[in-house]
Amino acid sequence: MQSPLSDNLGQTGFTTALLEWFAAYGRELPWRGIGDPYGIWVSEVILQQTRIEQGRDYWLRFMAAFPTVEALAEASEDEVLRLWQGLGYYSRARNMHAAARQVVEQGGFPHTIEGLRALKGVGDYTAAAVGSMAFGLPAAAVDGNVYRVLARHYGIDVPINTTRGKRTFEALAQELLPHDNASAFNQAMMDFGATWCTPRSPRCIDCPVADTCDALRTGRVNLLPVKEKKLKIQERRFTYIYIRHEGQTALHRRPAGDIWQGLWEPLFVENAPLPDLGCPLTLLASGVKHVLTHRILLADFYLAEPTEKPVLPADYIWVNEQDIDYYALPRLIERLLEKL
Repeated sequence: MQSPLSDNLGQTGFTTALLEWFAAYGRELPWRGIGDPYGIWVSEVILQQTRIEQGRDYWLRFMAAFPTVEALAEASEDEVLRLWQGLGYYSRARNMHAAARQVVEQGGFPHTIEGLRALKGVGDYTAAAVGSMAFGLPAAAVDGNVYRVLARHYGIDVPINTTRGKRTFEALAQELLPHDNASAFNQAMMDFGATWCTPRSPRCIDCPVADTCDALRTGRVNLLPVKEKKLKIQERRFTYIYIRHEGQTALHRRPAGDIWQGLWEPLFVENAPLPDLGCPLTLLASGVKHVLTHRILLADFYLAEPTEKPVLPADYIWVNEQDIDYYALPRLIERLLEKL
């Protein structure tokens, strides 16, 4: 493999081309140009596993509900999770809530990459993105879009999901970064990968760096970047029983150490027979498929309408059915409610 740091274009040419492209074609997003580390940070957390189109609406709602980091820090976890409902990967919301309290305790956002990285849930990418956009710190933000652009342009076939790959791409991105314009360059790389150098059907014909793209020259656009084989997908079978008794239903909060920590759900059964609730169970749906990262969930939904309240484990509480929207629920449970 040719060294990515010795291409004929040179770092200055690539960087200049991307910045010129960004000036003409960069996306207009509500958190851009605001200079507020809080708003920028919230956008980065939301967009970690979320499409821009969906993330934009969530960001606007979050900023309306919690306009400052102090407001987020003062909110309850339930309030934060309810607003996050539907985005998935709920640990992001819990970490963001905890980090907001860190920031308030420190008297404001850290102005260094090391300080930002010390916040709960903030990794290398988010620290570099927030640091460059809010404080002009010369740190390259390397995400999936950046991996793809650099792998194709420089012909890098080191797997991006390995330690060696991460170091290779971070070093290259940092060398390309203009220290006096880190914010624009990081955003240019993100936008270029998201809208032009896309995973499928990239716009190679009118690409501003097509003449020096190694993947285009060697016919490997669809082969780069390289990833090592994914982990085996685990399948789990869940059973949920929605109990309805005199306008109330039973919920419990999912514990730590598993998916959806801190979210609420009806009576849950896994790897066990159906419980005796003193009444027949009505099957609402069987084998409802719900896909998560490295997991496929197959769920059966039942309705129970006992004449007397059944005895349930101590962590279940009874709530009015009309108040169920006040509890943060996994998307799978929303689908159960749709069946009722």
